[in-house]
Amino acid sequence: MVVAKLTYEERRRQRLEENKKRMEDLNLTRLSQALQNSSPKPSPMKQVKPRPVRQHSDFVVVRRSSRVAKNPAPNYKEVVVKHLDMPRRSYKRRDLSNRVYASDEARTYAIERAEEVQSSLEPDYPSFVKPMLQSHVTGGFWLGLPVHFCKSNLPKRDETVTLVDEIGDEYPTVFLANKTGLSGGWRGFSLAHELVDGDALIFQLVKHATFKVMFWAQSNA
Repeated sequence: MVVAKLTYEERRRQRLEENKKRMEDLNLTRLSQALQNSSPKPSPMKQVKPRPVRQHSDFVVVRRSSRVAKNPAPNYKEVVVKHLDMPRRSYKRRDLSNRVYASDEARTYAIERAEEVQSSLEPDYPSFVKPMLQSHVTGGFWLGLPVHFCKSNLPKRDETVTLVDEIGDEYPTVFLANKTGLSGGWRGFSLAHELVDGDALIFQLVKHATFKVMFWAQSNA
């Protein structure tokens, strides 16, 4: 056991001497001491130049696509939309809990009678029959008109359309061309004539943006 231990120690010292000699031959000892003694130099901080603040006069027009370059530059200033002036009337709010829902028979009968009246009208004045739904006479009060009729006979832009009832009273309404329907003013017309679900109305265009409106109530069925 003692001989083996002395032999191991001798071999270990021999390896250490050999490694030391190799390091001296390669000059690794001096390089290691030089690296330990030398302190790393701080890297210089990059100087950032402040960006100059551009004045309004320095701005240039952004280059536009060649496809639209010939068109005038767009104007992004606020555009004031001029709304149609509508006279305001006061109407009694309808009790939606007492809505009248027409039966299929009553609705069909009102439409048929209205179409009979329409067939007897002067053909030189275009007309159409419009059955009433809940959305037309309660809540939203929006009346969509036949698209083909609007495209052929009504203004191409938003305009006031006057509704004239059977006794000659006039009701101005707002016609929305893109939506092909009546908005502001239709509520007052509907409430004034107590229209309900299932009624059928005949719209006859008697002159520019003016309808004569005739009624056939579903309660007559």
